[in-house]
Amino acid sequence: MKNRILVAPLNWGLGHAARCIPIIKALIASGFEPVLASDGNALLLLQKEFPDLIATELPAYHITYAKKRQHFKLKLLKDAPNLVKTIKAEKKAMAEIVESHRISGIISDNRWGAYCEKITSVFVTHQLNVLSGNTTWLSTKMHHKLMRKFDVCWVPDIAETVNLSGKLGHADAFNFPIKYMGPLSRFEKRNVPITNAVLLLLSGPEPQRSLLEEKLLQEFKNFDKTIVFVKGVVEKEQTIQVIGNMTVYNFMTSELLEKTINQSALVIARSGYTTIMDLAKLDKKAFFIPTPGQFEQEYLAKRLTNLNLVPSCNQEDFKIDKLKSVENFKGLKALNYKTDFKDLFSLFERE
Repeated sequence: MKNRILVAPLNWGLGHAARCIPIIKALIASGFEPVLASDGNALLLLQKEFPDLIATELPAYHITYAKKRQHFKLKLLKDAPNLVKTIKAEKKAMAEIVESHRISGIISDNRWGAYCEKITSVFVTHQLNVLSGNTTWLSTKMHHKLMRKFDVCWVPDIAETVNLSGKLGHADAFNFPIKYMGPLSRFEKRNVPITNAVLLLLSGPEPQRSLLEEKLLQEFKNFDKTIVFVKGVVEKEQTIQVIGNMTVYNFMTSELLEKTINQSALVIARSGYTTIMDLAKLDKKAFFIPTPGQFEQEYLAKRLTNLNLVPSCNQEDFKIDKLKSVENFKGLKALNYKTDFKDLFSLFERE
């Protein structure tokens, strides 16, 4: 029987699940049997990508954002007791899943309760520093405490100075085993004709996903070039709607999304880290609109703008006219790094 490795991404937007796709494919290629575990849209996405794999549902964190940026931290603080309760429930569920499915190892992408002391448990994150304004020291300390329940941390970036995550994935002092695994993307660059002037690519928790959707539909309703809009709402069936020059999808699976990004001259998206890794892999020009109040996305957007790679602006300030600045920026480029999955997965060979 093949060693079964549980892969458990956080259901916070689609980024965590999306960047687990190359890990799952590498596990299969390396002779392991992945078992999928998450909830909501993240689990739906993985089930659509890997319909033949065993999938199990974990307790939902139910993470949502405040409508106003200034209420972001207050909303997270209010949700904290429920978060602690969910982590405990998740830990209990993991013990049962490990036993019933004969799991040999766990790869948790930012799910704090997805570990088991009996087997090797890996935590995947690009946030060794968790930015939260003047409470960054506290949020980082709390994150480190939770991470120490695991055996090792894999960071989807490179250790060198030229990197994608900046200070998020590079801590000055971190007394815990870390391995930089290189940027992760489920996509490959294809040399195909450009057929879309703009790709609008959404993801992330509500209500901010819907608020940006409404704004972009309004801004681009009279746009005279070809637009593809992927709303980032994973449902049982794919829906396609044509509105003037705009083709709107509720979601796309990896194959179609890879093709669509490659065919698009410009991508407008949140500055989520998985999106940044994907667009870098595909050498794309982009414009970023960070989620209001999410310090991580705001930092990444500002950093890439300051590096003259990708322009960005606040959600409330976005107008089509701002796209004129794109031509003055270099765009994202792939880092020349090949992930050594054999070395990473050697942890599980001993189980």
